[in-house]
Amino acid sequence: MIYPDWPAPANVLAVSTTRQAPAGAAVASCGGYAEFNLASHVGDAPAAVAANRGVLLEQFGADVHAVQWLNQVHGVEVFCAGGGVGGVPDADAVICREPGQAVAVLTADCLPVLFCDRDGREVAAAHAGWRGLCNGVLVNTISAFKAPPAQLMAWLGPAISSRHFEVGAEVRADFLGRFTGPESSCVDRAFVPCAGAPDKYLADLYQLARLQLKSLGVDAIYGGGHCTVSDETLFYSYRRQPRCGRQASVIALRAGGYF
Repeated sequence: MIYPDWPAPANVLAVSTTRQAPAGAAVASCGGYAEFNLASHVGDAPAAVAANRGVLLEQFGADVHAVQWLNQVHGVEVFCAGGGVGGVPDADAVICREPGQAVAVLTADCLPVLFCDRDGREVAAAHAGWRGLCNGVLVNTISAFKAPPAQLMAWLGPAISSRHFEVGAEVRADFLGRFTGPESSCVDRAFVPCAGAPDKYLADLYQLARLQLKSLGVDAIYGGGHCTVSDETLFYSYRRQPRCGRQASVIALRAGGYF
């Protein structure tokens, strides 16, 4: 497990899983899904996924009674969780104000972003691949909070790093089209031309997310120090191995309520 290094309120529980099963847990997934795949849509045995999700819930003890999963579609919809798990909605972000109800996003190179407010009353998780990031999934997630952006903090979970994320010129153009003001020069610097490959760029998802969050008024930004592609021991990576599992980034208000 990776625990965010951020000054979140004491009643906020946040974690990012890795491909390694928690100590003492039986290994349910094998092959490209080994050991701790939490995604049900990638071809892993349903019983293995269910077992892994059960282990994850056990790790939280009495702090969490349920996890809200999403059917992620690289979109910008934000689901509001509460009152128990309400199916598996089509959405790429989820917000919650109910203690004991965890929310989660699954990734294997895309950027997971966890949010909380400084009072520990709201939490959210967003799945920000380049499409969702460019089209506004973080914008919509921040808008779903009752707290103003200045009262939010964000943690950038494990994602593909810029040295491995090659994109076409159209991706760079899409981002530049979204940032036409003073930020445009900063956005341009998040794309480094690939040597010997015309119209190809190395894109920095972490930097693009930071720029967008700051432009929206969120200044407390943490994380962003991992690379899912280069660290095969810890992370699944779709770019490295298309047939693979997914790690989860999870956040909740502890069931004990506000501290």
